[in-house]
Amino acid sequence: MKTLLLFLACLGVAAATAQADALKIVAAENFYGGVAAQIAGSSADVTSILSNPNQDPHEFTTNASTARAVADADIVIYSGLGYDSWMEKLLGTKGKSDRVVINVSTLIGAKDGDNPHIWYDPRTMPALADKLAAVLLEKSPVTTVTKLTSSNAENFKSSMQPVLDKIAAFKATYGGAPVTATEPVFGYMADALGFKMLNYDFQVNIMNDTEPGADQTAAFEKCLITKSVKLLFYNSQVTDPTTDRIKKIAQQSGVPIVGVTETQPPDQKNYVDWMRHELNAVEAGLGAKSR
Repeated sequence: MKTLLLFLACLGVAAATAQADALKIVAAENFYGGVAAQIAGSSADVTSILSNPNQDPHEFTTNASTARAVADADIVIYSGLGYDSWMEKLLGTKGKSDRVVINVSTLIGAKDGDNPHIWYDPRTMPALADKLAAVLLEKSPVTTVTKLTSSNAENFKSSMQPVLDKIAAFKATYGGAPVTATEPVFGYMADALGFKMLNYDFQVNIMNDTEPGADQTAAFEKCLITKSVKLLFYNSQVTDPTTDRIKKIAQQSGVPIVGVTETQPPDQKNYVDWMRHELNAVEAGLGAKSR
C-alpha cells in the first residue's frame, strides 16, 4: 500500500512539474492562438488577446494584464504589417531573454504596404504550423512531446486539404468573376478563389479610416446598381455610415452580401471550420449548392 501511495505521489509531482514547465504562448489574435493550441497540445498554455468578434480590432488598446502576458511569454505570435502594431510596442519592453517572436507576415514573404489580413491567405496557417512546430522542437527536449508536436502539425496541414480542394474547385468554376468589398479583409481568399476584385482603392481608404473620393464612391455604387459584380464582401465587424450605405445599396440592387470578420467567431471551433464556413457562405451567395 505504501509503495502504491508513493507511486501515485510521484505521478502527482511529475504532473504538477509538467504543468509548471508548460511553455507559454501568447497570440495577438485568436485564430493564431487556436492553431498554436492545435500544434502545441499539452506542451504549452496558449493565450489569445483579441478574441471578441464584436470588437473593432483597430480600436484595441493594451492594459497591464496584456503587457504581463507578453512579458512572461516563451513564444509570441502576431500578424505584422501594422495590423497589430500594439504588439510590436509591447515587444519593445522587457521580456524573457530566450523569448521567440513569430511575425506571421514574414512566413509568407509579405511586405510593408501589403494587405494586412493575411490569415485569409491559404498559405499562412500551414506556414505558421511548420514554424511553430520547429520552435517547439527546439524548446521542448522531451522526445514524446516533440514527436507529438510534429504529428500535430502534419495533422493540421492535412485538415486544411479539404479547404484547399474547395478553393481549387471554386477557381475552376468561378475564376474571373467580378466581386467587390467594403474593406480588403477577404482579399487574399478572393484572389485564391480567382475572383476579380473591384474598387480596391475604396476598400483601402475605408480600412485606413480615410473618406473615399467622390469618384471612388460613385464607381462603387454604380457596380452595385448595375449588378456588374457577383458578390459584395462586407466587414461585419467594423462598420461605419459609408459601408452601411454601400450595404443598403447592394440589398436594394439584389447583389448577394457575404459577411466576413477579422476575428474567428466563437461558434467556429477552429480555423479550418471557420474557413469552411466562409467558403460555404460564398458558395451560397453565388447560388451554388453547398458541398
